[in-house]
Amino acid sequence: MTKPTEEILLNEAEKPIDAKTVASHMREIIKLVGEDPNREGLRKTPERFEKALKFLTSGYNMNLDTVLNGATFSVCYDEMVIVKDIEFFSLCEHHVLPFFGRAHVAYLPSKKVLGLSKVARLVNMFARRLQIQERMTSQIAQAIEEKIAPQGVGVIIEARHLCMQMRGVEKQHGQAVTSAMLGAFRHNKQTRDEFLALVRAKK
Repeated sequence: MTKPTEEILLNEAEKPIDAKTVASHMREIIKLVGEDPNREGLRKTPERFEKALKFLTSGYNMNLDTVLNGATFSVCYDEMVIVKDIEFFSLCEHHVLPFFGRAHVAYLPSKKVLGLSKVARLVNMFARRLQIQERMTSQIAQAIEEKIAPQGVGVIIEARHLCMQMRGVEKQHGQAVTSAMLGAFRHNKQTRDEFLALVRAKK
């Protein structure tokens, strides 16, 4: 059973970041780690950090209707639609360190299809939040199911996590793979296998 859109989309109401407050807190953090926030190289770092954080969490100020912008089309087409190798960057909610990789998104249309560029925008919307890879994978699949009611949706995300590569176990080549299969992708092995084969296919 999938969750309604209200539960899929987190914090959709626009809550602009208070730039001065964020910069002020960052200045304090710089002090706490033993640095001088007034030295030349760090003097503007708090403001730069605030601007970067605002961009990297801009997904909180987006919602499905705005991102899709009406780009759902009634089409008589029932073959698999797949958009693969969608590059993304996100922030791990546990350490606020980046994780990044590629998303592969597929669906079997029922009565409607999405504009292809909107699939990539949908991935970006969920990536630009404090995230865990597992939840992001499910959110993308559930959002597509909610909006166009396809026969099925499949999402695979392959990502590298700097919280694992830079700290902790410090494994440089570890990669996490997550999937969400809904409808025909979950219940029909042939559909699922076709999706996996297309994702693995070399260019």
